[in-house]
Amino acid sequence: MQTNLAAEFKTTREGQEAEAILRKCVHCGFCTATCPTYQLLGDELDGPRGRIYLMKQVLEGAPVTRSTQQHLDRCLTCRNCESTCPSGVQYGHLVDIGRRIVDERVERPKGERALRWLLKEGLTSPLFGPAMKLGQMVRPLLPAALKHKVPAKAGARAKAWPTREHPRKVLLLLGCVQPAMMPNINSATARVLDAAGIQTLVADDAGCCGAIRTHLNDHAGGLADMRRNIDAWWPLIDGLTSQGKVEAIVMNASGCGVTVKEYGHALAHDPDYAEKARRVSELTRDLSELLPELVPVLKPQLRTRAGSAAARIAFHPPCTLQHGQQLRGGVETQLGALGFDVQLAATESHLCCGSAGTYSVLQPELAYRLRDRKLENLAPLDAEVIASANIGCIQHLQTGTTTPVKHWVEVLDEALG
Repeated sequence: MQTNLAAEFKTTREGQEAEAILRKCVHCGFCTATCPTYQLLGDELDGPRGRIYLMKQVLEGAPVTRSTQQHLDRCLTCRNCESTCPSGVQYGHLVDIGRRIVDERVERPKGERALRWLLKEGLTSPLFGPAMKLGQMVRPLLPAALKHKVPAKAGARAKAWPTREHPRKVLLLLGCVQPAMMPNINSATARVLDAAGIQTLVADDAGCCGAIRTHLNDHAGGLADMRRNIDAWWPLIDGLTSQGKVEAIVMNASGCGVTVKEYGHALAHDPDYAEKARRVSELTRDLSELLPELVPVLKPQLRTRAGSAAARIAFHPPCTLQHGQQLRGGVETQLGALGFDVQLAATESHLCCGSAGTYSVLQPELAYRLRDRKLENLAPLDAEVIASANIGCIQHLQTGTTTPVKHWVEVLDEALG
């Protein structure tokens, strides 16, 4: 796509990166066929190609309007378009740049500003945990819309963290909301890895991966989160502690995984952190990437015979796993090797469920339409459990169904007993 940057962007790093991305686009429109918001709204400007045109106009100096901002806001950043683009357009990076530029030029209404501030500060705050506990105590009294955002209190097993030491060690990012909302995902991860002879370590000073602030256009805040995590992890990466050296940084939330795998890109121009960020990205693995070597060790430990290891599982692969990290088929294949009956929806398994981080709060009407569409496509599987790989998807899907929705590692942990 021929692009002529306005003078104010020609010499900036963001402008040059955006231009390089734009020049790869060949207007083919393949991306519209897999864009969830285009499927719902049928508006060219609510699909990737249309949004690319809008961002191109902004970068070329055209007036920026509230309408431009809203079309970019409605993007889920699911990156499905990247999976279908034949030219390799890095749309995710482009839309982050475009949103920052637009937000600098278009002031949001006070209500939107307040909600976005509350999300980026509240979800990453140490007070989120106590607030969630309070919400769980009064959950039966909450209105339905708020009750949807407060999962039921976790059982005692969520606190059962293994204590054995192993020569093999990995780091686990607990996340910002996961310890308060669904702590069993983290402890189940540690138990499954322990059963395979791998010790799970946690850096106490690590927190939010940076995705929340970054996607709410607090670029500086997102980078600060990334630097804090690198500082917290580095002694264990470098083997400078009594606990030893870790072989990988494991992510059990695919939304965090795709962000941490891009630390190297985000901090490439920071002389103090560029090399460390690159190393962190190299070491980062989604939990599912460990499965091929875990299967032979775990299979003999399953409590039940292979054919009855679990009831039928309907698996929803998060966008951050299949499009962001480009990891497809691993969970289904490896759980199948362990004897689980894992099925994908026959149609639209590639489409977003509508969670998309804070999207379900900021764009609830579209988010719930996508949730219902996803659940309708999963329903014919008649599964006894729906599994996914990201807390946002799990929480969002659970609000629309009575079928239990869990992380796949929780299902495996239950089978191991």
